[in-house]
Amino acid sequence: MSPKPRTRERILQASLELFNAQGERSVTTNHIAAHLEISPGNLYYHFRNKQAIIAELFDRYEGAVDGFLQLPEGRAVTMEDKTFYLESLLSAMWDYRFLHRDLEHLLDGDEALAERYRSFAESHLRVARRIYGGFVDAGLLHMTEAQVEAVVLNAWIVVTSWVRFLCTAGWGQGCLTEPMLRRGIYQVLALEDGFVSDGARPAFDELRRRLKVPLVALFSVV
Repeated sequence: MSPKPRTRERILQASLELFNAQGERSVTTNHIAAHLEISPGNLYYHFRNKQAIIAELFDRYEGAVDGFLQLPEGRAVTMEDKTFYLESLLSAMWDYRFLHRDLEHLLDGDEALAERYRSFAESHLRVARRIYGGFVDAGLLHMTEAQVEAVVLNAWIVVTSWVRFLCTAGWGQGCLTEPMLRRGIYQVLALEDGFVSDGARPAFDELRRRLKVPLVALFSVV
């Protein structure tokens, strides 16, 4: 029998669950404490406020992205790497979907988090450019440097805005679903369609088929 998680870890797990299910703005520290059946004072012993909880959850999200958004060492990138990047991105977005849904509000209300997010964005845009450069060097994509820059920026906009798009367009009412997010990852892949080399085309099209969720399916889950 595995040991019971420590209180600090339980607070983080419960906060993530509640933020994802209800939205960060709807959840207070009192809600979190009640959910865990602990006193507010016990929660404040571990976290001085809700912003401190969010900051640590952002740490974990950033660590998850850092863990997969890396060029392989000692070899060229492959279509299998592309699959890994996109599936890992989907997993991170799903696990921390409240960050994407409530991002503007979170950053507006916490200057320290906003500064950290700016650094996070700058760092990962640079890494993404290197990865796309790796796909070009490997002959999987035919792109100029200017095209790489444009696709990286467009991919970032899609990833960071997709959840809010679903909500404002009426497809994200209630709880978001994994298929809704999967369609966002498909949209990232669609940005590359015109640059795929002939040799990479069969694997690219197969990956695109795996990721595509018809928009009618998004309507059906509302």
